[in-house]
Amino acid sequence: MRSHSPIGRLLVMTRSTQAMPKPLATAPSHYVDAQALKPLFRRRPMKHAGAILFNWATIVGTAYLCTQYFNPLAYLLAVLIIGARMHALAILMHDATHFRFLQNRKWNDLVTNITTMYPMFSTIERYRQNHLRHHKNLNTEQDPDWAAKLDNPAYRFPKSNWEFIGTLVSYFALYPGIRDAISILKRFAPTEKPAASARGGAQARLAFYMALIGVLTLFNLWKAYALFWLVPYVSTLFMFQYIRSVAEHFGALKYDHELNSSRTVKPTAIERFFLAPHHVGYHLEHHLYPGVPFYNLPALHNLLMQNPSYEARAHITNGYWKGLTQELGPTSAQFPFRGHEVAQAHPSSR
Repeated sequence: MRSHSPIGRLLVMTRSTQAMPKPLATAPSHYVDAQALKPLFRRRPMKHAGAILFNWATIVGTAYLCTQYFNPLAYLLAVLIIGARMHALAILMHDATHFRFLQNRKWNDLVTNITTMYPMFSTIERYRQNHLRHHKNLNTEQDPDWAAKLDNPAYRFPKSNWEFIGTLVSYFALYPGIRDAISILKRFAPTEKPAASARGGAQARLAFYMALIGVLTLFNLWKAYALFWLVPYVSTLFMFQYIRSVAEHFGALKYDHELNSSRTVKPTAIERFFLAPHHVGYHLEHHLYPGVPFYNLPALHNLLMQNPSYEARAHITNGYWKGLTQELGPTSAQFPFRGHEVAQAHPSSR
């Protein structure tokens, strides 16, 4: 049944080709034997920390090389690479949101805030309150991520490949990224009076920004900060985040079962670096078992694919360009349900 609330009517008006999703059952799913699943929940903090260090090393190294050999093409490449690694840091923050980084929750949040969320002008605590509502109310009016996109033309499908590419290119004008940043920061704003622990976090955040301002001023790095952090932040970071958001919950999805309310995308090597770092493409698996850390998602996927019921109904797409773009186009409703079958049936992009 479709909703008759204002948001529901807006969805019908703006997405005439995409039905209102039905709320999913809240009962847990059992597609994998519990004994086989149990090891996949185990944390490996050093692997997570190593991924954080790799992303930051890539950001700093790219900025340094670009300053040494500066030209417009090198800068464009630097903005792409830095935005991709900023996005990768956000993926690791997402794992920490589910407390998959450190067992001590206080340190889990503090380290993640210092290495990711403070530099991105928010906090993991604010992101968590939004994100857990997304999991609980997936693709419904109560899902804050879904509701925030209802009146955004960028999320109206179907689109031709050229329309989709045009949306991506528009992020280099900076305005779409600034708009997305404002929207997200508003959505993450606290809805209740902060507790004492939150006020302590505010002090840590203030100390971080004071230290940042001091370092940038002392070493005359404001120009570099603008070129190699702020510009990628409001351009390619949100461009990559837009692609991922579309891949996870939009396009040729039926929204009538937990196995077709989000999709898994298997990226190519280049797509893995720029679009789907740290196995974030295994999004369907994540929604089924959000307690599994990112480095165990491929093993979880392999286990799930041994279940005939999962293998038959799971929405799996091979590649972002080869597969996903076909599921977003005007003929997407005619495609077979399984994403990898789509890619095989239509080997060339339009």
